[in-house]
Amino acid sequence: MTLNAPTSSGKGEGPAVERALAYAREHREQNLEDLRRLLRQPSVAAQDLGMEDCARLVAAMMEEVGLKAEVVPLAGGHPVVYGELDAGAARTLAFYNHYDVQPPEPLDEWESDPFSAAVRDGMIYARGVADNKGNLVARLKAIQAWLEGEGRLPVNVKLVVEGEEEIGSVHLHDFVHHHGGRLRDARGVVWESGSRDARGRPVISFGCKGILYVELVARGANQDLHSSQAAIVENPAWRLVAALNNLKDLRTDRCLIDGFYDDVRPPTERELDLLRRYPLEEAEMLRHWGISRFIGGLTGLDLALKLFYEPTCTICGLVSGYTGPGSKTVLPRAARAKLDFRLVPDQRAGDVLEKLRRHLARRGFGDIEIRLLGPEDPGQTPADDPLIEVVAESARETYRTEPVIRPRMAGTGPMYLFNRDLGLPTVSGAGIGYHGSLVHAPNEHCRVEDYHLGVEHVIRLLDRFARVEAPPRRPREGALP
Repeated sequence: MTLNAPTSSGKGEGPAVERALAYAREHREQNLEDLRRLLRQPSVAAQDLGMEDCARLVAAMMEEVGLKAEVVPLAGGHPVVYGELDAGAARTLAFYNHYDVQPPEPLDEWESDPFSAAVRDGMIYARGVADNKGNLVARLKAIQAWLEGEGRLPVNVKLVVEGEEEIGSVHLHDFVHHHGGRLRDARGVVWESGSRDARGRPVISFGCKGILYVELVARGANQDLHSSQAAIVENPAWRLVAALNNLKDLRTDRCLIDGFYDDVRPPTERELDLLRRYPLEEAEMLRHWGISRFIGGLTGLDLALKLFYEPTCTICGLVSGYTGPGSKTVLPRAARAKLDFRLVPDQRAGDVLEKLRRHLARRGFGDIEIRLLGPEDPGQTPADDPLIEVVAESARETYRTEPVIRPRMAGTGPMYLFNRDLGLPTVSGAGIGYHGSLVHAPNEHCRVEDYHLGVEHVIRLLDRFARVEAPPRRPREGALP
């Protein structure tokens, strides 16, 4: 399913947009307080902290701005909050967000309580402000500005706000497959993320990598033993290290799993062109991370291709035996490693999991337990879909600079459920973060001015989308009805 190009150039803003913008600007203080209200409500999915309360609060905030909202329970998971407003318009736009946040730990590194939503020096500090509550509230405030400033929305809107994105969107599949029909008239999805790079340019993406997250467990004796017994008892830590050594060639940085690269889709010419024009801030990245070079000494287009178009095999954690201060002579009874594989189109998480099982078994490591912790497939919208330019042009008008357009993010989200399974073009780039927002880290924050600009970006985005000619929906092959 695609959109046709906007019916006008979009240069200049009509009186309706101006009235919506004026309302947003007149209510900046209240808009900020409403954001702080949501930020003060903890919602840590990994710890099951405040989730039901936050879902109800999101629904209430939707209702307050004029949406019809519903908290949709999911068996065994945190609910999805679904909101919609039928403006009687010819076109419908959907938004995807999430209300869950990462755990705030380590707490002693925060300069203020992570759920106090402290404002100082033009910044607002809180867990989840950049990822993703700030983006969600900015969209709600943009909808409110249209309704209060102009009296109506230029498009119909639908919002899907889940509570498990930070733990792998475990149950969003159930919502999409049981309730996806609610989005049948949508002509695109604006994704949850969006930020500005080190040069202040909005970054727009229309795809993301998938992920297979597993834990490998090697077991030995039924209890920890004195390390002197290592002469006659196999150490599971060594066995796990040997198994891990069979997964990756450090000389080439290539994954050794049989068939791992079979389904990797190469970039199109359009995607290559976008990558050539997408300038990775290489010097800034090296300086910020405290390293002297990238893997293989790569730079330029080769570096961008590796970052966005190659799958990965990464050890996220490795533990066995005693790791405390001083010494303890122990032969551990078990060893564990957590790994993630970032996947690219057209890899599938389930297929890679089976390839991993077969690979280890063929090399004599069939006894290694594989625990599945988080599968998500990659997602990709075609590079020529006009929704990309709708997001880009509204960003140009808001930030007065040329946005950076890249084919996909190096990170992961459940985008495939929308652009593959529902056949909806899905684009990110309407958000309030910036390159220093410390997402997932202590002292996560955003610039207050960027929050207000984020509201204005969505106001303009709604206007431009209203002027897009949308043909009858044409789901992609294999898409859900």
